Amino acid sequence: MKYNPNEIEEKWQKYWAENQTFAASNNSEKPKHYVLDMFPYPSGAGLHVGHPLGYIASDVYSRFKRHQGFNVLHPMGYDSFGLPAEQYAIQTGQRPEDTTRVNIDGGVDKEGKQIAGYRKQLDKIGFSFDWSREVRTSNPDYYKHTQWIFIQLFNSWYCRKEGKAFDISELVKVFSEEGNVLVEAVCDDNVAIFTAEEWNSYSEDQKEKILLQYRMTYLAETEVNWCPGLGTVLANDEIVNGVSERGGYPVIRKKMTQWSMRISAYAERLLQGLNDIDWSESIKESQRNWIGKSVGAMVTFHVKNHDEVIDVFTTRPDTIFGVTFMTLAPEHPLVSKIVTIEQKAIIEAYIEKTAKRSERERMADVKTISGVFTGAYAEHPFTKEAIPVWIGDYVLAGYGTGAVMAVPCGDERDYAFANFFKGQNGMPEIKNIFNKDISEAAFGAKEGFELVDSDFLNGLNYKTGTQKVITELEAINQGSGKTNYRLRDAVFSRQRYWGEPFPVYYVNGLPKMIDAQYLPIILPEVEKYLPTEDGLPPLGNATIWAWDTKNNEVVNTDLVDNFEIFPLELNTMPGWAGSSWYWMRYMDAHNETEFASKEALAYWESVDLYIGGSEHATGHLLYSRFWNKFLKDKGFAPTEEPFKKLINQGMILGTSAFVYRLEGTNTFVSKNKIGDQKVQPIHADVSIVNSSDELDVEKFKNSREEYKTAEFVTDENGKYIVGREVEKMSKSKYNVVTPDDICDEYGADTLRLYEMFLGPLEQAKPWNTAGISGVFGFLKKLWRLYFDDNGLIVNNDEPTKDNLKSLHKTIKKVAEDIESFSFNTSVSQFMICVNELSTQNCHSRAILEPLAILVSPYAPHIAEELWSQLGNKESISTVAFPVFEAKHLVETNKEYPVSFNGKMRFTIELPLDLTKGEIEEIIMKDERTLKQLDGKTPNKVIIVPGKIINLVG
Repeated sequence: MKYNPNEIEEKWQKYWAENQTFAASNNSEKPKHYVLDMFPYPSGAGLHVGHPLGYIASDVYSRFKRHQGFNVLHPMGYDSFGLPAEQYAIQTGQRPEDTTRVNIDGGVDKEGKQIAGYRKQLDKIGFSFDWSREVRTSNPDYYKHTQWIFIQLFNSWYCRKEGKAFDISELVKVFSEEGNVLVEAVCDDNVAIFTAEEWNSYSEDQKEKILLQYRMTYLAETEVNWCPGLGTVLANDEIVNGVSERGGYPVIRKKMTQWSMRISAYAERLLQGLNDIDWSESIKESQRNWIGKSVGAMVTFHVKNHDEVIDVFTTRPDTIFGVTFMTLAPEHPLVSKIVTIEQKAIIEAYIEKTAKRSERERMADVKTISGVFTGAYAEHPFTKEAIPVWIGDYVLAGYGTGAVMAVPCGDERDYAFANFFKGQNGMPEIKNIFNKDISEAAFGAKEGFELVDSDFLNGLNYKTGTQKVITELEAINQGSGKTNYRLRDAVFSRQRYWGEPFPVYYVNGLPKMIDAQYLPIILPEVEKYLPTEDGLPPLGNATIWAWDTKNNEVVNTDLVDNFEIFPLELNTMPGWAGSSWYWMRYMDAHNETEFASKEALAYWESVDLYIGGSEHATGHLLYSRFWNKFLKDKGFAPTEEPFKKLINQGMILGTSAFVYRLEGTNTFVSKNKIGDQKVQPIHADVSIVNSSDELDVEKFKNSREEYKTAEFVTDENGKYIVGREVEKMSKSKYNVVTPDDICDEYGADTLRLYEMFLGPLEQAKPWNTAGISGVFGFLKKLWRLYFDDNGLIVNNDEPTKDNLKSLHKTIKKVAEDIESFSFNTSVSQFMICVNELSTQNCHSRAILEPLAILVSPYAPHIAEELWSQLGNKESISTVAFPVFEAKHLVETNKEYPVSFNGKMRFTIELPLDLTKGEIEEIIMKDERTLKQLDGKTPNKVIIVPGKIINLVG
């Protein structure tokens, strides 16, 4: 009976689907375990072999936990809103909802492309997902709840005193009874103080404007990353080297009115929560750096000849007497107010140039020094000296106050800036306030110095100096101690079509929430997915996009009368909206009235294991933790943290192929014939290159019109040899290997085992299709333990000690490896075990039945078939995991090397409990000993029980 993976896998995938084998129950007596994958964005490119790595790992773990008796929730869905689908729609003239659906379900798109579909690709790999709970973030029955969460945020404020969010009605009550003077809230800067009497006298519009300064989500004019090419605002993590990650379009800094979320309110809780979760230290550190807590002081500098002040946050207030100049971010609102006429043109040119660089690029670029003197001066709070004010792009408007008091003697970047502009107008000599030499570099340490030339701080160190300065600043009303965070409020608007509509309409220009009972507000049809001719977002093209407050429905925009019918919000929510709470929807995916019932939330609580890519270290993971904490405050989420344990899988890299075109020609030279010639390397499709690195020249010529007339310089054997390089697997690099092809040729179990075998889960590793055949050979060898050409050969023979030893070594190793996520060494152990059992000619049911269970998490299809063929009626998926028995690994015999005068001549296996005398008696009677001694008597017999036997003389 031959191993036929395609037939077996189709059979069991059908069985699992029909029997809902992996459907989790919300009412189980079993202990729960929730395993989650970061769900995919369903692009038309489909899956390549790098995508399933984390899914296979989570599936192995999920299956293992079922074998251990857990009720496992292992769901899957699609993060289906976002830029890629919209860009594709713009390019091809298709509706984003149509392309998204085809990309998920498969079919033929408008351009006639055959799309495999994510669902079919995932099913083909044999995942134990609970598909009954599938979610798609772009489905109205899902984003209805995303809109509801937005409303909860709008109707909430954050109390600093209690350290949590409360309903906005409680704040309104405080305002009406006490005013806002004693309110400790996270709110906009410079909120005006008012009494209860004043509040109660305000109009409804005035009250609403004030409340917007306190709400958890609010409208504000914000510096954003504007991408004209995409027509939308981008998050920092969507920008690479100053251009959009999607499409490579230039990005500029621009002020726009945007919805924002007060994630900054949760900065300290987000920081402290990292101590309570099992995440890698590198991911935690990424989040700590992003949150960026720093303790120091806020210092106020008056601008000379202006009625303006510059507020600066500094972590080194002790260095205040070393301030040599000040630097503002180019976007700082004061720049246009204080710049002199002489400097105006150069300042404006510099600002325009800087607007083309992203914040991330400016932060990362520590080598480039640039800046311009404004011509203005600030006044030192103590000495009253004039301090020149510059602008420089190393200062960011979104960090601190967007202003720096530059102390070059104590900061490397300020030191480099001061020396670069040394001698120019507006750049004084560096002041040294440390009893240290700064002729070569700044002194940045916080210990090992005394302050000098620092007035009342002379002789003090960092700690006492800091305390003293803060006291004196407070005394002259020009500063105070402060804890600051780098974390900025998150912009929550996108000027795009394919996203969640806001449940917001506008009355007198002020936002109003649509009542939750009328959700979802469904994305309308539009003819164009580009912004309108007058620059409005794509929803400005919608003809039916106004809110009728009388009938509570969306109506034609022509009916807007600003009396009963009002305009709806034209922006949509960002890509991270739907992914910031999706794990809770899986808990109760078909609940029509709530995002999840209290009972379901109480049962599943939070995710026990989360697996996904490290590229989400800050964006998605930080926003998810923020929303979870907010929903906990409001009594909806049961836990403070959403994900107990997080593992970031490494990337599977592709082996790219390169052809080499002679510069300025259409001639391609074989790698081994290049010599000193100047060539341009070009990616070639790996599918037309064989394992010997030979290019199929004719197929390459036909791959693109421009190559049809190309000439090829081959080697002596008439072959064109390509170059190879390991890099990210990507469609643009033509190095993609699809899992479908591997499954068709070798089977999904081979793919699963091979991906786990490649190396440690968290490390990057190159894909090499040549290695697949070895894993396929292992599965065939496993099969032959159970079957020969005539059928099943499993018997009821009593297993030998060696059989049991091989099995229990494997039970122990596999259980330990899965718990520690060392999946690659488990696969190695399977191979060792099968080799040993084959050598032992083992066909015992007592060994092979538990072996099938051990293999099941990794290669579930073959395991199900073996289990069934052994006569079992139920699925193998929930059968108890074999129990390790240490007694089978206890050695009772020892194979001794027997030496004569120190030279080993033969070995003998003896029981370990023999005495020295018993061992000597056996050895002296052995025929091989008698032959070696040839009638002689040894002078000495050295025996170390369990180690050596040596006959001397």
